[in-house]
Amino acid sequence: MAAMLVQVLEKTISQNPDDQKRALEFLEQASTNDFCTFVKELSVVLRKTELQSHVRQAAGLQLKNVLCSKDDATKETYLQRWLQLPVDVRAHVKQQVTSTLGTESFRPSIAAQCVAAIACAEIPHALWPDIISGLMQFVTNSTSSEQLKEAALETLGYICQDIDPNVLERQANEILTAIVFGMKREQAIPVRLAATNALLNSLEFTTNNFSNEPERHIIMQVVCEATQCGDALVKVAALQCLVRIMSLYYQFMESYMSAALFPISVDAMRNKASDVALQGIEFWSNVCEEEIALGLEAEEAQENGRVPEHTSRHYAKGAVSHLSPILLETMADQDDADDDDDWTPSKAAGVCIMLLAQTVGNDVIDSVLPFLAHFASPRWQYREAAIMAFGSILDGPDPAKLVPLVEQALPPLVQAMSDSNVHVRDTAAWTIGRMCEICGEVVTRPQVLQTLLPAMSASLNQEPRVATNVCWAIVSLTKAAYEQAVALGTDSSGQPDTFVLSQCFEPMIAELIKTTDRADSNQSNLRLAAFETLMELIKNSPKDCYHVVQNTTLLMLKKLEQLLDMEAHATSASDKSQLMDLQALLCATLQSVVRKMQPGDAPKVADPMMNGLLQIMDRSAGRANNVIEEALVAVSTLVEALKTDFLRYVDALRPHLLRGLSTADDTAVAIAAVGVVTDLCRALEAGVTHILDDIMGAFINAVQNPRVNPEVKVAMLGAFGDVALAIGSQFVRYQGHVVDLLNNAANAAIVQDADNVDQVDYVDKLREQCINAYTGMLQGLRDDGDSADAMQRTRQSVMPFVRQMCGLINKCCDSTPVPASDSLLTVCAGLIGDLVNIFGNEIIQAFDMTKVSSLLARGRRSRASRIKTLANWATKEVRKVAPQALAMS
Repeated sequence: MAAMLVQVLEKTISQNPDDQKRALEFLEQASTNDFCTFVKELSVVLRKTELQSHVRQAAGLQLKNVLCSKDDATKETYLQRWLQLPVDVRAHVKQQVTSTLGTESFRPSIAAQCVAAIACAEIPHALWPDIISGLMQFVTNSTSSEQLKEAALETLGYICQDIDPNVLERQANEILTAIVFGMKREQAIPVRLAATNALLNSLEFTTNNFSNEPERHIIMQVVCEATQCGDALVKVAALQCLVRIMSLYYQFMESYMSAALFPISVDAMRNKASDVALQGIEFWSNVCEEEIALGLEAEEAQENGRVPEHTSRHYAKGAVSHLSPILLETMADQDDADDDDDWTPSKAAGVCIMLLAQTVGNDVIDSVLPFLAHFASPRWQYREAAIMAFGSILDGPDPAKLVPLVEQALPPLVQAMSDSNVHVRDTAAWTIGRMCEICGEVVTRPQVLQTLLPAMSASLNQEPRVATNVCWAIVSLTKAAYEQAVALGTDSSGQPDTFVLSQCFEPMIAELIKTTDRADSNQSNLRLAAFETLMELIKNSPKDCYHVVQNTTLLMLKKLEQLLDMEAHATSASDKSQLMDLQALLCATLQSVVRKMQPGDAPKVADPMMNGLLQIMDRSAGRANNVIEEALVAVSTLVEALKTDFLRYVDALRPHLLRGLSTADDTAVAIAAVGVVTDLCRALEAGVTHILDDIMGAFINAVQNPRVNPEVKVAMLGAFGDVALAIGSQFVRYQGHVVDLLNNAANAAIVQDADNVDQVDYVDKLREQCINAYTGMLQGLRDDGDSADAMQRTRQSVMPFVRQMCGLINKCCDSTPVPASDSLLTVCAGLIGDLVNIFGNEIIQAFDMTKVSSLLARGRRSRASRIKTLANWATKEVRKVAPQALAMS
């Protein structure tokens, strides 16, 4: 097979596509027919130094590709296939690929990737225990060639990059020994580079080494030395290590900061090479992010009366006066030809200044103020940098300190919106948006608006990138004006009678609608920004602008009708796609206007709106899922507005609703469909009964389908409660299936790793929705009245699933490994109170009262009124029937 395999591998890089195709088909077939022989032969070809480099490389690539995959399911299949090979076959392949290290003339080493792929498969199963020490010996052995050292270090880097860090903790010393040896100044540049990259990938599991001062000193010494290397690649990789070390091991850096890290990072920031400068800036951005997080941790600790686990060393505060001049000059170092999508030192410096402001607050102002003189610079780069700097420091300092600065800066900023350079205009629009967001009391002054609003209006007609930032500025301005009006007083509706933008509100809406129709509105997300701005204006409109909301609704419905007509006549896929995107945006805007409508006006637009939404969902079936999602959410808003009047649309909606609930491949659509079901149940109650068999069937199938996203299942489990509340005792026909699903979900909801935030959050939400479902079932089955006969009927109805409810409550009350969240605590307290109210003293023995007592005590101490109220009520219910069961607290 070997000779034939070589010929086939040569064809994989043939210039003839047919040869390539046949070669790849042969390799796939060979892998399927006899995987054992296939991998053995590939490893032999890879090892043969007499073969041409491209053949060996092709063999290594094929071997790597049958060992690992980016797709998790495929990766697991490949892993099991490899582990099921006979031990001697795996040993043969490992021996071949390992002995290939250092024999290749091409880089990166394909043998290193193969060794790493096998190591990542076997090390977690304790099947290749000596590979790490073997790679270390390749590096540290005085007889090893430079190529072998480089390849071994490259292999270690790949392993560290792809494997679970916990698996390698016990071998961290061997890995670091090899890396530190390879990073020494006397080693060849390729070896130092491979070692430095390997260190970057290994930092996650070297906590014990960094906790040990002598070992930490050695690591920091070789990294700092590498930052001074004359080779740019080594220098950048070493700086990347420092950036990562600062994030992972901030608490250990105090002794290195002034002597090494500060001068190294500042020198890097000043470097003319972009890759080097970016790392120097990133270092201080990371410092700021760490210190912002530590500041929040300190505040939280103070609120809870405890000492924070870690404390800030305030490096940014001490460095701000030195860093700011460098960052500001870097911000001005840009060119007209710079690509908007490229990450440049100029952009990184702007972000760093922003983070510095958030970290050090008022201390940033003095170091930035002198640079603002460049507002009037003849060079656009300095004008843009000065405006960007001003916008960047607005979030952090005390607003009282900023107000006089904003007052001074506003006139030149408004003037800058008509600057000759688009970069300046764009940044000026962004900065004004920041000012509207942070210093609303200044920009909403009538005398300011007289000049600001015309400038914004004119800028909406500028380049899409500028107009997009103007849209965001209008949103911030409108929110500021609305919040200001609300602060002055509202009636029971919560809406103010008027606000400072009332006189220009209608023209603003008209300008934005015109912007959505611009021929170039597909650039810089302008159309999306304009529609989102429309939605925010409608959402934040006072009573005296309601007529504009009504007119906008009619305009949106007319535009929707036009779009549907255009789509019906569109021929190209591109045109249809753009029209569907527009339909999604219009659906989203309709959601805003319907939410703002007075109850009496919603029925007037219901028919044309539902007609349009049904057409959208009908035409979008099987494609353009974002359109279906927005259409379903728009249906939900109409259900809320119409209440029982929506009943006449239910039958027409049913097929679209069922299709959405059965969409296993689109989480957002399925969740939107669940939302419509819950809204229908709340609005129509028993009016939904005739479609519930289909809906409940779709729910049950989806919850049991392994392909359906867990978030969808959680939403559906909670929706069972809404259905039960809507139809009351009729829910009995679904009860058996639902209780089984809830019980299975509750049993599966276990936190296996308390440090896994996503897992903890998921289990918490799953339990909360199961509790919601049980609560809805209990309350739906409960007879009206408190007579003895009524309570007896209720007990009999609830009895089939009371054991499951109590079991789930006991799990939720268990504070190990993590306590219940506030939202879970709330629903638990409510269900405990309901059960005790119905069953009295009988139910107490089903509870773990020690844990229930602790949960309710925590609820009674809560600052949140709803939690406190429910916990107090549940406590009173328990004390009525079993005062001795609940510890007083």
